[in-house]
Amino acid sequence: MGRILAAGALVAAWAAALVVLAPLVFAEDGPAEGSAAPPARDRESVADEDRKPSSTVSVAWAGDITPGSRYGKPPEQGRALFNGVRALLVGADLAVGNLEGTLSVGGASKCGTDGGQCFSFQAPPENAGALSWAGFDLMNLANNHAYDFGASGQGQTLAALRAQNIAHTGLPGQITVVRRRGIRIATVGFAPYPWASDLRNLTAVRELVRAAARRAELVVVLAHLGGEGTNQMHTPVGREVAMGEDRGETRAFTHTAVDSGADLVVGSGPHVLRGMELYRGKLIAYSLGNFAGWHNFSTAGALSLSGLLNVRLSRDGDLRGGKFTALRLSSAGAPSPDLSGEATALVNELSREDFAGASVRLLGDGSF
Repeated sequence: MGRILAAGALVAAWAAALVVLAPLVFAEDGPAEGSAAPPARDRESVADEDRKPSSTVSVAWAGDITPGSRYGKPPEQGRALFNGVRALLVGADLAVGNLEGTLSVGGASKCGTDGGQCFSFQAPPENAGALSWAGFDLMNLANNHAYDFGASGQGQTLAALRAQNIAHTGLPGQITVVRRRGIRIATVGFAPYPWASDLRNLTAVRELVRAAARRAELVVVLAHLGGEGTNQMHTPVGREVAMGEDRGETRAFTHTAVDSGADLVVGSGPHVLRGMELYRGKLIAYSLGNFAGWHNFSTAGALSLSGLLNVRLSRDGDLRGGKFTALRLSSAGAPSPDLSGEATALVNELSREDFAGASVRLLGDGSF
């Protein structure tokens, strides 16, 4: 699906703002440094303080999510999107998704009057309740739609997530730390846009991931990256460009993140499945496709294939296995488990072709 950024003036304004913006450290037990508003608290952080510490924790990752837009508003204030997958999400210790678009009302769209290849997503703020109901604990805001309705839309989105006790990450320099089973997990979101930590600046990537590693036992890196569409299922070597945008060197970014201390790197953005790689013993999932979006994503052919990744990590960051659950989107864009396992077979094929001996092999039930 085509994406068009806001006008150059918007980018310039953001670039100027970044010069003076201090890094943000969101924690489960205090306000964000450099932020006037308090962070969303981890929904289980207080209860978790009393839990007996565990040696492992599970992290679930879903791909692109748009809980309503001008292209369609899902019933039940967005809950209808997640009826088929809620049981999968609530079972994870930490469930994370990529929020494509804003939870806001009013304001000017980045598209203006352009109805061509420009897409802007805005769902009512109350639809944040559907994300909480579905089981999401944290949303990544580092993507090309987080600023679709400017500063007002972004601010309303943050407020809507806070109201539902959903944490977020992905603002410039932001590190969000949550606690699960007595284990601190630092999350950092990257994208090639001025309202996110820039994945193209590998020096800055290295510094931010290292800072996150100093804050927690585990570091999970979330990235919105790569080309888009059914001809972009393979993960290329070198730089990726989409709709005229420089989206960075995908493999160089993910490897830099791991080299700097990331224990898990998961991606979104291509809107199709991509392969999974084991690099220095760390799992990199380059794209899980679209997870949920009401009539705003095409569901033709391979675009209907999706998945939910659940990864188990030790306190020391060792991969202790996990599972990829094959999903298929309905014509409306709602996911549900796909017993045919077509998505699992496709991920295996892409992993083998793109990463050879470093590929992740999924078993028939999706486990690894």
